[in-house]
Amino acid sequence: MPKNGKLFLSPPKDGSDFKELFKQLTAAGAGRPLGSDGFPAGPWTPELLAEAISQIDSNRTGVDLRTVQLWFQENEKGISTTNIRWLARVFGCDDPVATSEWQMELSAAQSRLTAKRRGLKKAGSSPAAEVPNLALNVVDEEMESPGKLERDTEANQPSRRFNLARRSEALFSRGSTLDLPASVFAGATALGFLSYIVGIHNATYNRADGLVKQVGFLWAPNWTFLFMVFLPLFFAFVIELLLFWKNEGRLRIVAAGNRVESDDAWARNVDASSYTYWAVFIVCVLFAGLFQWIGVCLIPLVKGGGNYAIDWGKLALVRPEVISVPMEIVFTAFAYLYMCLCFYLFFVGLILLHTMINDLWKIGGASRSRPRIDYQYHVHEIGLRVMRGIFRCTVLGLLIAVCMKAQSSYLASNGKNIVAWLLADMSSALYEGKDMGKGFSYRMPTHYSSLLIAISTIIVFLYGSIRLRAGSRFHFPMWKMSAAVGLLFTSYLLIDAFTGFSILLCLAVLLAMYGLIDPELGRWRASDWGSNQNVS
Repeated sequence: MPKNGKLFLSPPKDGSDFKELFKQLTAAGAGRPLGSDGFPAGPWTPELLAEAISQIDSNRTGVDLRTVQLWFQENEKGISTTNIRWLARVFGCDDPVATSEWQMELSAAQSRLTAKRRGLKKAGSSPAAEVPNLALNVVDEEMESPGKLERDTEANQPSRRFNLARRSEALFSRGSTLDLPASVFAGATALGFLSYIVGIHNATYNRADGLVKQVGFLWAPNWTFLFMVFLPLFFAFVIELLLFWKNEGRLRIVAAGNRVESDDAWARNVDASSYTYWAVFIVCVLFAGLFQWIGVCLIPLVKGGGNYAIDWGKLALVRPEVISVPMEIVFTAFAYLYMCLCFYLFFVGLILLHTMINDLWKIGGASRSRPRIDYQYHVHEIGLRVMRGIFRCTVLGLLIAVCMKAQSSYLASNGKNIVAWLLADMSSALYEGKDMGKGFSYRMPTHYSSLLIAISTIIVFLYGSIRLRAGSRFHFPMWKMSAAVGLLFTSYLLIDAFTGFSILLCLAVLLAMYGLIDPELGRWRASDWGSNQNVS
């Protein structure tokens, strides 16, 4: 019968256990919305039921799809007390009385399933093992492994500990692939609009030596190109590689290609780096975010001094008619909060890349007991695809570091704006023009933070190239990728180190851009695949 626009079935009260009762209800589509013609919409699937439970307003944590899949499978697993409540809401069609009736029926069915399972255990166990352990039975209803206990059975309990590693990984692996890149781009766009509103989007000031210097927000590549182009692309490539590894690559090469077991193993790999996630979060938020904002922006704006180069974040000190100090403090606070969160996610991406490399290396090492040529070929091909993705991410990480160091170096230079500075350096080298000079000497914390980003990115690439080397077919494209990364890293280190550095930087950036399109930097013959195919 219809109830609240959904198909309602009364509790049968026929003595069925949970598995029998659940199978009947899902096949009939109990609790599903009725079609426009008044007929049922069809049976439940694990995906539809998980989505329906997660959409219940009072269910803030939702339910894991793998938990719902266990209910559909022919096994001895039951349902937890918490999930009985949500399932009763679905079968009761959000009617309080019907929900109460279904909650009692589902609880009784679960008790019958527990009793049946205990009886089967007693029939084949010793007297010492026949002592019923109620607590164990309750916990074990939806558990296949210790990792699954934390994710499924305890997911809806308020006492569950916050898992930063899982939450961070979920930002990359759940939802649309555009969610994270689009969010970062939207944040940078919002800051750009705010800079227009407060008047610092295109601002100049007269330096002590009389040079009129451009310090507008939209002229700073470490706030425009970085957050609007390179970082969203970095996230997009990490997400693409992560989804490939979890949903396709890993399943093709693990000994048992079971999706649930593969997801459990990956979740354990993510949890193994839990301390790293917290360490990175603390460094990014407290040191790169809060403490740097206090030292570089807040204290100079309030008290003056600091020997930092004037930029859009300290423009109120020299151009109070453009922006006031309180407004500058508020704007820089928002900007640094956005920046530190984005860079935390950047390092999360690097951690996930490292986790994928390590996971593939371990699986590849275990594959030596499976010497079939076709299997080894799959391992090799997946390793090569992973390295192509890591190469793209490495290039983008180095381009992010280049943006940061270039802007920091420009602020201390004698250039009127960053474009004119680079063109003047190039002209000086090609046509022996006037030397731009060394400019002023300032404290430049961005030099240090950009170096951390560059080194961290390089380390992940080197780790991958060492762990995933595989066969002669892999060596040639790997050498080309390594050469491109080395050239870009060298050009980063030499920014503002000599006259003409911009020529080397331009060549390295062009090669890097091409590498994003074709990571192998030119195709090679597929017949070059050698006999050494193990991942080591």
